[in-house]
Amino acid sequence: MIGLIVLALLGAAAAAPTDDRIVGGYECTHNSQPWQVSINIGYHYCGGSLINDQWIVSAAHCWQNPYSLMVILGDHHIWMHENTEQYMSVDAIYWHELYDYQTLDYDIMLMKMAHPATVNDWVRPVKLPTQCPTPGEMCMVSGWGNIYSDSVFNPFELRCVEVPIVSFEDCDRSYPGLITDRMVCAGYKEGGKDACQGDSGGPLVCSGTLQGIVSWGYGCAQPDQPGVYTKVCALMPWIEDILARYS
Repeated sequence: MIGLIVLALLGAAAAAPTDDRIVGGYECTHNSQPWQVSINIGYHYCGGSLINDQWIVSAAHCWQNPYSLMVILGDHHIWMHENTEQYMSVDAIYWHELYDYQTLDYDIMLMKMAHPATVNDWVRPVKLPTQCPTPGEMCMVSGWGNIYSDSVFNPFELRCVEVPIVSFEDCDRSYPGLITDRMVCAGYKEGGKDACQGDSGGPLVCSGTLQGIVSWGYGCAQPDQPGVYTKVCALMPWIEDILARYS
């Protein structure tokens, strides 16, 4: 998630996803999140989620020239080869035509890999939603981002943290006037657990279904400042349209 400090920095922060990490979590069980993707530009840059054997969904603010990217599937220790990884080049990227880099509304993009992935125990698509999440529902966020809220340490192993969905009303109270129908909040009122630097674009998975994409927030794991995620259920018509037109 982008760690937005003040509203005036919203646009600049959106252009540089450097404040997104898993805070207050733990090392994921190996390959327990088989849809997790690392978007790599010579180093891990953003997360993503495999949604079928050739398509990945991520945050639009993670966009880079597709020919400069490699996506890594089936990874756990980001600097160690574990014989489970699949390395893929990217053929095309489609971001939402209404994406606003200042407000991060419609913060979603689809990446088409040059070749289909091999689906196995370590690489498997996540389910897409048929309904929206409910407040209080527990969800899993994962990523290789920073693990501290007040300093920087990026772990080598994939990290996980569980956070509850926050109601629209409570989310709007935390970020007055900034939350749209394409956003959903998740986190604890007291803070302490959140996504942060390097987790941008990664999955928020509830009961095995992708309900959010790590997008933004004020800092990381702060009290009364839940993480803000792109609300996947609200953007399913766009996802289905892109897949139908370009698959």
